[in-house]
Amino acid sequence: MFHRLLFEDYATLCTAAAFAVSATIFLAISWRALRMPREQTNRLANLPFTPDTAHTRHDERAQ
Repeated sequence: MFHRLLFEDYATLCTAAAFAVSATIFLAISWRALRMPREQTNRLANLPFTPDTAHTRHDERAQ
């Protein structure tokens, strides 16, 4: 079925470049998260995620 599908060289190059960029970004974020100091992880773990205001949604009609 896909034997007649022809890929140009630039399409393969663009696919490989996109994968390389996304893999590099993922690895950089993972490396930074793993090397984060313990004090910073504790501070980030204690961040409040619930707002103190009564209206938490932008849509007043939503339930």
